[in-house]
Amino acid sequence: MAATYDFPSDLLAGQEELRQVQAELSALLKRLPWSVEPLDGFSDGTGWRLVERPASPGWTDDEQAEVEKLRRREHELVVFVSTHRYWAGLTGADRVHARSRLKHAHENPPDGTEQSS
Repeated sequence: MAATYDFPSDLLAGQEELRQVQAELSALLKRLPWSVEPLDGFSDGTGWRLVERPASPGWTDDEQAEVEKLRRREHELVVFVSTHRYWAGLTGADRVHARSRLKHAHENPPDGTEQSS
């Protein structure tokens, strides 16, 4: 039987917000042009594969600010989750396994059992 962990509510909330911020940042970066600064497009076939990019208009000041805001919040949450006092009670493989379980706490366990929280 897989071990269950009694994660504190603030740690669960921090991990969930981290997951949401990372998803929002990833979606934003996929929508933005490939280059922050305006650049001409290019095509380079001299390497082992063809690399092509269309011209990039660059990011607006608002887009840059939004990316920076999300990256800053992501950093704050990573620090909060990774240095939480909960981890002091676990060592070695238990800590690694618990961290993995926390990352997937929002999912339903595959065997249908509830994870304690």
